[in-house]
Parts: sequence; C-alpha cells; structure tokens
Amino acid sequence: MEIYNNENDQVDALKRFFAENGKALAVGVILGVGALVGWRYWTSHQIDTARGASLAYENAVSSLNSGKPEAIASAEKFAAETKNTYGAFASLELAQQYVDANQLDKAEKQLQQGLVAAAADDNLKSVINMRLARLQLQLKQPDAALKTLDGIKGEGWTAIVADLRGEILLSKGDKQGARTAWEAGVKSDASPALSEMMRMKINNLSI
Repeated sequence: MEIYNNENDQVDALKRFFAENGKALAVGVILGVGALVGWRYWTSHQIDTARGASLAYENAVSSLNSGKPEAIASAEKFAAETKNTYGAFASLELAQQYVDANQLDKAEKQLQQGLVAAAADDNLKSVINMRLARLQLQLKQPDAALKTLDGIKGEGWTAIVADLRGEILLSKGDKQGARTAWEAGVKSDASPALSEMMRMKINNLSI
C-alpha cells in the first residue's frame, strides 16, 4: 500500500492514477451509462410491445364476433405471428370458434399452436392442454389425449385431470383404469361437486 505524507502526495498519486487509468475509467463510465440507457430503452420497448400486442389482440378477438371470413383470417395471422401470451389467448379464442363450427381439426391445430406461444406460462399451458385433451377425446384420439394430460402441471389440476383421465380410459374400454383414475380423483383436492360426480361414475361402472 502506498503511504502519503501530506495532501500534495495524495493529489500527485491521484494524478498518476488517472494518467495511467483514465482511458479505462472513461470507457467504463461510457459502458455503464450505455448499459443504463440500453436497459431503460429495452424496458420501454418491452412495455410498448406489450401494449401493442394487447391492443392487436383485443382488435382481433372483437372482430371474431362478427363472423366474417376476413376477421378469422386476421385473427389466425395474429395468433401465428405472436409468440407470447396474447398469441396463445388468440389461439384459444379461435379454437372455440372452430369447435362451435364443428371444425375440430382446425381447433386442434390452434390449440397446438397456442401451446408453443404459451411456452413460458405453465398455468396457461395447463389450460390449453386440458382443452386439447378434451378435444382429442372428441376426435377419438385417446392415446394422444392421455399424453396431453401428462403435460398438465400443478396440484390444483389433480382432480380435474383424474376425471378426464377416467373418461379417456373408459373410451378405450379400460373400466378398471377408469375406476382407478376416478378413485384417485375423489381422494385428491376435488371440490364436493366434482367428487360426487366421480363417485357416480364409479358406481355406474359394471365392474
């Protein structure tokens, strides 16, 4: 450590330090300021992007209610190009439109697309997976539906998943599997109404 005898020695030492390290310090300050400005710009850009996506989503969904072909095409374009939560919501809305129109294959495609857009949101992915599994059951794709159910995470889904799993297994003729699924559902966090419904399904089994 350098020892200073008086203030002049300290001043001289500082002069030497800045002479030797001035450029590096200047670069560091510039980089620091640049990083701060960059961070603020990025944050502002993210907010503006989110606002734009929100507005575009609202416009796309509200126009869907008109039932016009161009509105559906516009919503499909938005859903396909928007790889975030808003894109996933748009896919859910479109899927419901197609289910109502009995166009189940198109509905399945939208839900699959929504899963990709919702990759960062486990709760939203669970919602989409649940709807997709129900749709696959309607399409008589029980094995695909069971696989889709495996993608649903979170304790709050346990009973609902068990109920649907029982329905899927029953559609395959697996009555014992359906019973096991419903019994597990009854023992889980099911609401009283759902528990009672699963008990009724168990009692209706002929095994």
